[in-house]
Amino acid sequence: MKFSLKNFLQGFGIIAIILTLLPLIAIDYWWIRIFDFPHAQLTLLTFIALITYFIRFNIKYVGDYIFVSILAACFIFQLIKIYDYTPLAAPEALENTITDTSKSIKIYSANVLQKNTQYDLLLSQVADYDPDIVLLMETDTVWKKAVHSSLASTYSYHLLEPRGNTYGMLLYSKLPLTRKKIRHLVDKEVPSMEAIVTLESGDQIQLYAIHPTPPMPQHNPMSSDRDTEMMKTAFTVNKRTLPVIVMGDFNDVAWSRTTSLFRKVSKLLDPRIGRGFHNTFNAKNIFMRWPLDHLFTSQEFRVKRLERTDHIKSDHFPVYTELTFEPDGASLQLPQEPTDSEIESAKSQLKEQNLLTLSMK
Repeated sequence: MKFSLKNFLQGFGIIAIILTLLPLIAIDYWWIRIFDFPHAQLTLLTFIALITYFIRFNIKYVGDYIFVSILAACFIFQLIKIYDYTPLAAPEALENTITDTSKSIKIYSANVLQKNTQYDLLLSQVADYDPDIVLLMETDTVWKKAVHSSLASTYSYHLLEPRGNTYGMLLYSKLPLTRKKIRHLVDKEVPSMEAIVTLESGDQIQLYAIHPTPPMPQHNPMSSDRDTEMMKTAFTVNKRTLPVIVMGDFNDVAWSRTTSLFRKVSKLLDPRIGRGFHNTFNAKNIFMRWPLDHLFTSQEFRVKRLERTDHIKSDHFPVYTELTFEPDGASLQLPQEPTDSEIESAKSQLKEQNLLTLSMK
């Protein structure tokens, strides 16, 4: 039988429907969770398939109506998932209203790619942006040796955990860091960081940096570790006593079930909402990019600048964020309280991880 454009579109439509439905399955295997990532690409391709189908063919058979209706439903569902991360949506974290530099904080965050040796390119970019805080991930002892002397001359406060397993972290700050801690929330080989940062104004904020492991077929076939680290952080932040910033490479997209749940349970705001995708990975593939590197804030912060920076020869683009501390305006951007079902869903993730750990002993 001769293969036609119509056959191709119908075949693509079936694939699009399957890929749309797969992430809805409440199973944490990598080959399901991975389909959370390409929603933007899938939305565009589904839209193109629909338009082509309408332009090229007459819709006159029952089968055509059913196919187009299902494909249109998939497109609408996909669009709803990513809509908040387009400039069409209203910003969740509002624009800054003050210019007092003593109440601002500038943050540069980069997954450097451990095997990358373009150290000078990163250092030059840090010098250009001149942030208050620098978070570098995937940093081993080679990276530390290459950048520490240069950064330490400007950034007097450090929290350093270089590792050779792609989960090392280096945190540098011009602003005082106190109560510094390195934790291992799920795996002793995967660190996270926390510290209290004192702004020039004297205001104190709580900072968390995480880099949970992604679901991968070779090493970690389920997303349980990643999801658990995120939920543990979310519950910690939920009980906060200080304004909070959480940042890092989450190895998860902004619109996924897990990251959405993290944002709701932690009661934090996402500066990306209403400002675009700011895709950070894969920097080496223009067609397969999505936002994996995140920064969330409590309602005391406003956004002055949010930018994905230029290439540093890593597979991630760095992110530069400038925030202003405006607690008097916090009531204008209050996050929604998490529902009971959302809290229970987050708790169930922690229970699943505990059961998995016990079964492996």
